[in-house]
Amino acid sequence: MSHPFYRLAPFIQEFIYKRKWDKLREAQVEACRILFDTPNHLLIASGTASGKTEAAFFPALTELHHQPSKSVGILYIGPLKALINDQFERLNDLLREAHIPVWHWHGDVPQSEKTKLVKNPSGVLQITPESLEGLLMNKPNAIPALFQDLRYVIIDEIHAFMGADRGLQVLSQIARIERMAGCRPRRIGLSATLSDYATASDYLGAGSLDSVEVVAPQGGRKLRLNVEHFSFPSARTEEQSEHLANAQKAYYDFVYDHTRLKKALVFTNSRSDAELTTLELRRVAARRQERDVFYVHHGSISAMLREEAEAALRTGHGPAVTAATVTLELGIDLGELERVVQLGAPHSCSSFVQRLGRSGRRDDTPSEMMFVCSEEEDEEAQLPARMPWMLLRAIAIIELYVRDKWVEPLSLRKKPIGVLYHQTMSTLKAMGEAEPVELARTVLTLPPFRQMEPEEFKQFLNYLIQTDHIERTEEGSLIIGLAGEKVVNNFRFYAVFKDDEEHVVYNGSEEIGSITTVPPPGYCFSLAGLLWKVVEVDTKHKAVYVKPALGKVDTLWLGSGGDVHTMVVKKMREILEEYTIYPYLAANAVNRLERARRLARESGLLKQMIIPAGGDSFFILPWVGSKQFRTLELLIKNKLSERLYLRSVVPMEPYYMVVAGKVDAETLMEQIRLESMACEDPISLLTPDEAPYLGKYDEFIVPDLIRRAFAEDGLDIESVKELFLEHKEAAQG
Repeated sequence: MSHPFYRLAPFIQEFIYKRKWDKLREAQVEACRILFDTPNHLLIASGTASGKTEAAFFPALTELHHQPSKSVGILYIGPLKALINDQFERLNDLLREAHIPVWHWHGDVPQSEKTKLVKNPSGVLQITPESLEGLLMNKPNAIPALFQDLRYVIIDEIHAFMGADRGLQVLSQIARIERMAGCRPRRIGLSATLSDYATASDYLGAGSLDSVEVVAPQGGRKLRLNVEHFSFPSARTEEQSEHLANAQKAYYDFVYDHTRLKKALVFTNSRSDAELTTLELRRVAARRQERDVFYVHHGSISAMLREEAEAALRTGHGPAVTAATVTLELGIDLGELERVVQLGAPHSCSSFVQRLGRSGRRDDTPSEMMFVCSEEEDEEAQLPARMPWMLLRAIAIIELYVRDKWVEPLSLRKKPIGVLYHQTMSTLKAMGEAEPVELARTVLTLPPFRQMEPEEFKQFLNYLIQTDHIERTEEGSLIIGLAGEKVVNNFRFYAVFKDDEEHVVYNGSEEIGSITTVPPPGYCFSLAGLLWKVVEVDTKHKAVYVKPALGKVDTLWLGSGGDVHTMVVKKMREILEEYTIYPYLAANAVNRLERARRLARESGLLKQMIIPAGGDSFFILPWVGSKQFRTLELLIKNKLSERLYLRSVVPMEPYYMVVAGKVDAETLMEQIRLESMACEDPISLLTPDEAPYLGKYDEFIVPDLIRRAFAEDGLDIESVKELFLEHKEAAQG
């Protein structure tokens, strides 16, 4: 068999020559073998900057070159508009000579471009799941012409979809396209962070009869890691306030000094932190009378400002520093970044790998990442609050990935009822009307819902009819009801993820971005790394008019961090138990870790799960992940509070909870163990009127189904049982 290079289309060979590549990478060679010589789907799991995108597109485009498609031939689904724009530019570059058109379709693309594609479906279409939903719902008659000859579906950053409702939405969309257009495209999944190939293969091949082959080259990359720690003292006196101000100044000076002369990304865990960091770094530059090279990038600033930040990193001549959230974590090509800084610790190893991969994209340069952990340290705080949880999480995540090559396994939801509502309403909107049996058959045969019982779907539909989300006509068929129309006809319906209602912020006629919490006129807030004063709020049009300001900063987004896996929390405990000094820790971080270890040993925090907290209070430290922690919290609150006369249960998820009441530690421990062992069905941990939401559309669903879905996907009673069995064995042993 000839080398794959000679089987690629001439324009691709020319593209490779021009870039002076001396060889195809392993992922590219293997992808050519699978796509040219087998009918299988393909999962490419290899590091950032390893040529995954080209591995998928080179053979797929070669097929389109030799046998032009009669419709869109390649559908590329990406998680972010920024990633699609980036890939659009890269593909345009590649296909300039090939006469294969590239289209992109999302909220920022002009309607005229979309109309051209619908009139002449061809080439490559790059789209987000939300825009694809809009197409399937609102242009069902155009779907056969658009996709009748679809050959490939490429899902980029597949790990970002898999563990979330959006991933189930994408599977549903592929199945709907196959039915509506009568096509059977091959699927290609791309990821830089997968370790669980079996789950990813099951996901990629869901609903298809063809096998999935995995290409996972084991490329080792040099890493340069550094962890620094800053303590912010509590400020109860004037002198302490001065110490705090000095500590905060030292923290921002440190970040500034380690980024200002480089092309650097500063990752934060929230939009508010990204804003505050950019604002403070700009203040340092102004104080030193140095250039302002600082940008901010997150989902709530305008597309123009996001693109400006991306361009400064990718093509700008001088230094450029951007504080960003997850929006720059995924595979957008930012060129050759010199440094990645993480403020605090990411919530997962998966996120760490993505962020690490933003730097060292040249073969000869190491990936470089600096963690800067800050902590409000109060010697008078409760014992567990004196632990440097953020520093411990940073070390745990580094150790798990670097030493053990461990990344969180991905779990798919068993009862995704919010997505069920979304796909039922979207399908019904596209069909116009449907018989109940026909609608049930259409929806329940989509891959994500095959575990749903027909009886459950009947209960689900009846509730939607009662609440007027769906209406039954005199002939007995179903159409969307008045309440459903309000939900479905709002552009926010295309997304299955939660997005808070936002107000657009304008400085004159220039759009700055958007905020979810609106301050009254006269108040100041931070957006796009600058301070603004509210001039006027237009509630009707959801607009806020501002002018530049010099005042205080406030947080104007809601939202929480991500879940932490049990493996990460267990590793944090191990780190406290050990005496290892990790080579990547700077002096302050070593000192803080040593103090934490000493406190942990002296207090008995590592020996007992339940320790006295003074008075009639106890600390419970289960050392489990977020899901298991929530299960234990519900068990204590709903099963034991009344029986043991517990006054309060305060969770500090996922690290510890404070329980107060007239009970001793031994009794509490034994009662928790007995109650967990007796629990046959996790739904019994919920009170009769408790129906916690896991997704955006749960509020429209019959409460009984919400409870069952939460018990199935939100709780983990088996792990809690194992935890208490281990503790009992340890106590007896």
